[in-house]
Amino acid sequence: MEERVRSRGLIGKVLVSEESGKKFGIVGDIDFITESGELINLVVVEPTKHTSELNLQEDEKGRVLVPFSAVKSVGDFVIVSEKDIV
Repeated sequence: MEERVRSRGLIGKVLVSEESGKKFGIVGDIDFITESGELINLVVVEPTKHTSELNLQEDEKGRVLVPFSAVKSVGDFVIVSEKDIV
């Protein structure tokens, strides 16, 4: 049976690249559509140097955004595909 992860369970987890294993930072918040509950972006806090080199999208507050569609798995870390975000 597949384990469900609640969105608040993502907050505080480290984002890691599926391809290189490099850290992106920590999930600080989640952008979602209120009406449908669809998850749009993970907001990265404490971005690493690697993250700044990727020129990722930022929100109006200058926080780095990772599209939720790039998330491949969630466990102790949130694994994201770099090819899906750059």
